[in-house]
Amino acid sequence: MKREFASVDELAAAVGETLGPGEWFEVDQSRVNLFADATDDHQWIHVDPERAAAGPFGGPVAHGFLTLSLLPSLVGDLYTVKGTRMGVNYGLNRVRFPAPVRVGTSVRVHAEIASVDPVQGGVQLVAKVTVENNASEKPVCVAETVSRLYV
Repeated sequence: MKREFASVDELAAAVGETLGPGEWFEVDQSRVNLFADATDDHQWIHVDPERAAAGPFGGPVAHGFLTLSLLPSLVGDLYTVKGTRMGVNYGLNRVRFPAPVRVGTSVRVHAEIASVDPVQGGVQLVAKVTVENNASEKPVCVAETVSRLYV
């Protein structure tokens, strides 16, 4: 269920809260292939299902950076903040990929609001994001994201 914050002040009051989980999102071979084309990373563990079946993961896996690139969409489905005119990705403080995302499985996110601090024109939001996979006990991505929300 998407959380709606009435303002950046209400968002700031929610520091320490965890949002989610979000909806499941399937990572299919077509998306992996498109990401490989966009990034020129055609390693066989991602794009060659036959060879990958005999590889270390028992089938093709998504690029770690593909999982990471899904965060704006996945986290964006968790909340909105009224009164903001735009939000931008400001960066990452830390990223890890503890487990692979097998092609054909689904991922979803949880996000803890770690901090909300004033910056010129808005606030800077740091969120501790965990991406889980329906086929793994370990998370597939853990990241501390930094966003700027402008009012």
